[in-house]
Amino acid sequence: MKTRLSRLSEEEREEALSLMETLNDPAIEDKNKPMARLGKLISKADSYNPLPRDNETLECQYDIYQSVWEQARQLRSSGKFLELGKRIRCPVVAIHGDYDPHLSEGIRDPLSRILKDFQLILLEECGHYPWIEGDARDRFYNILKNEV
Repeated sequence: MKTRLSRLSEEEREEALSLMETLNDPAIEDKNKPMARLGKLISKADSYNPLPRDNETLECQYDIYQSVWEQARQLRSSGKFLELGKRIRCPVVAIHGDYDPHLSEGIRDPLSRILKDFQLILLEECGHYPWIEGDARDRFYNILKNEV
């Protein structure tokens, strides 16, 4: 989150922090709209050179998001996430952008230890969503097509 916030303007950073406070406030009942706005700010911070998406609507369901990510946090913190990964028998290819705020080492290192056939492909000038990146989208789809 620190990396993401550093990529936003001061005004956007203040708005993101305010939205996070809103989402953590139990007195606020409808959290879908603040979450959608925060999602747009995070998407901006996660992208290197995104293509225009003016008409995109981001529908959020805060309760579902919280439920899913709480389960994911538990799987990660307990070590069960990587244990489940040991069951994977097919080749795994991760396509990762070098501008993604999630460091590629955080994916490559643990997965290469538990998967027998793992490869990480790092895309330059690419953020978290390669399919919307102006500079990396074609490379992403070519890699995807070749790997599938």
